[in-house]
Amino acid sequence: MNNIMKYKGYWAEIRYSDEDECFFGVIEGLKNTSTSFEGTTVKELKKDFKDAIDYYLECCKMDNEEPEKQCKGSLNVRLGVELHNKTKMKSIEKNISINELIKEAVIAYLKTN
Repeated sequence: MNNIMKYKGYWAEIRYSDEDECFFGVIEGLKNTSTSFEGTTVKELKKDFKDAIDYYLECCKMDNEEPEKQCKGSLNVRLGVELHNKTKMKSIEKNISINELIKEAVIAYLKTN
């Protein structure tokens, strides 16, 4: 089951609130805003999601600001000391950076799952 909705390069995980009897989502990763949306039907949910993205983009345009991307392309990974040491040694063996080794590992993982 796919619980991710996408529109114009943005995405959000979709959830259901039994208490409110509606679907909802939050467009995460935009540091200057918390953009949420909801709907009691899938059609309403999709419309509110698209409206939320369009509103965010319009606000950026009116404020002459570049719209943020949810993921910037870099992240801080906490491996723990033992795994960090093993990773560093393997990167030296392969003559690549730790960053490249982790990137290769993530690509390989995504291909198999």
